[in-house]
Amino acid sequence: MLRKMIEKDRKRLKRKIHIRKQISGTAERPRMSVFRSNRRLSIQVIDDVKGFTLASASTLEKEFKDIKATVEGGGKLGEIIGKRLLEKNIKEVVFDRNGYLYHGVVKAIAEGARKAGVQF
Repeated sequence: MLRKMIEKDRKRLKRKIHIRKQISGTAERPRMSVFRSNRRLSIQVIDDVKGFTLASASTLEKEFKDIKATVEGGGKLGEIIGKRLLEKNIKEVVFDRNGYLYHGVVKAIAEGARKAGVQF
């Protein structure tokens, strides 16, 4: 079981590196990076030129403790990060799925952010 998990993580990290060679965030169009685990979801919007996080949302925050790492929870968290970005006048981002398949929770996060008005 442990060997299988190590292999899954290794493959995801290889995909992540391959994706990150091609995309980068700027101040005008930052990178929205998604992290998911079995229990938690986390989103960061990053300006890679300065190496600075512009906005973030996570299920570790006190007010979002009730959001689960499900498709429904991902949609809610996507809308939350979308609203935070629009408050900072950021309308366009580059979506970084971080090596995860664009399916399920990751797709729900993207659709939630689009629903809030962010374009990518």
